[in-house]
Amino acid sequence: MSALSDLGEFIREQRRNAQISLRQLSQLAGVSNPYLSQIERGLRKPSAEVLQQIGNALRISTPVMYLRAGLLEVIDSNGVLAAIAADDDLNHRQKQVLVEIYETFRRENTAARPANTEPSNSTDTSTDTSTDTPEPGADSPGHHPAEES
Repeated sequence: MSALSDLGEFIREQRRNAQISLRQLSQLAGVSNPYLSQIERGLRKPSAEVLQQIGNALRISTPVMYLRAGLLEVIDSNGVLAAIAADDDLNHRQKQVLVEIYETFRRENTAARPANTEPSNSTDTSTDTSTDTPEPGADSPGHHPAEES
């Protein structure tokens, strides 16, 4: 199946999940009914602007639409946006919410990062839970059981 057919099928699937007719979507997106039908059948490649209009009408984020169309490369190391877009177990609203949360976190982290530093590619999400108190069962500093007699 070609990328164009994949995109068309994705749009058709999202439209059906939203319970919107082809005619209703064409009106909401401001795209002619025949043109939208050709996009869904994989016969026409929509421009970035048309994808954005369709995405807005279906309440799908623009980056997800661009990813599906191959207009946007996955720049996050884990392919989060691609994974969300490809997950058939999520409905379009759930996908939109997840993408919005993810994009919000990325914007916040970018804003908090000093301007001259590169983003980390580390996927380590652990937090430092160390404290000054030794863990239960750990020997306290300066105490060596072998020295006891």
